[in-house]
Parts: sequence; C-alpha cells; structure tokens
Amino acid sequence: MNLGRVVLAAFGAFIAYFALGGLLFTRPAMRAEFMKYASVYRSQEAIKRVMPFGMVGMLLSMLALACLFAMIHPGGAGLAEGAQFGLLIAVYALGSFVLHNHVNLNIGSRLTLFQAAAYSIEWLVVGLVISAIYRG
Repeated sequence: MNLGRVVLAAFGAFIAYFALGGLLFTRPAMRAEFMKYASVYRSQEAIKRVMPFGMVGMLLSMLALACLFAMIHPGGAGLAEGAQFGLLIAVYALGSFVLHNHVNLNIGSRLTLFQAAAYSIEWLVVGLVISAIYRG
C-alpha cells in the first residue's frame, strides 16, 4: 500500500464529495424539501458552527475508503473498478444512512429519494476519484 497515494486519494475524494454536495444539496427542489423539516435539521446558520466536525468526519471516512481501495487493489486499478467500488459504497450508504434516516427521522419519501440520488452520485464519483489518484 502506497501511503502517500492513499492520503492523496483521500484528499481528492474529500474535495470531490464536498464539491458535489455543494452542487446537489443546494438545488432549489432539495433545499425546499429540507425546509419542510426545519424541526429535524439544523438551520443554515446553526450548521456553520458544527460543519468543521462534519468535515473532519468525512475526511476520516475518505481516508478509510482510500485504505480499503488500496487493500483491494494494491497496485491500483482502472476507472471501471473505481466505479464499482463507488457503487458498492453507495449501496452501503443507502442502506445504512439514507433508508435508516427515513425510518428514524420524521422526513418524507421525496426528501429520502433526493438524498438517495445525491449520495449515490457522490459515492460513485468518490470511487472514481480514488481509483484515478491511487496507483499503488
């Protein structure tokens, strides 16, 4: 495992995740759907105070994913393998986060579907970025 490449892949994935999140989660339809559940989610102002904790958490997550990818593909792999890895992470996130939150939080199906689509795209791209950067 090339530790330098793992760290670089994690940072690349982190940047891609937040860039896409900024694009996907600020779409007018998504914002309007979140606003319906103001008692469940933090306000935009309140989230700014805790955002650094979320960013550290996501960076740690990306580091773990880059390590997993490197363990599976020690010599690196192509974009097809990265897409496959990203889709598997997306399936995991859909079950452990999106659907889990739909059950535990008082949110509607429309918001759950928006989140499912957005996170699926994000995790697919994360897998692609990791595979593009990590080369063993």
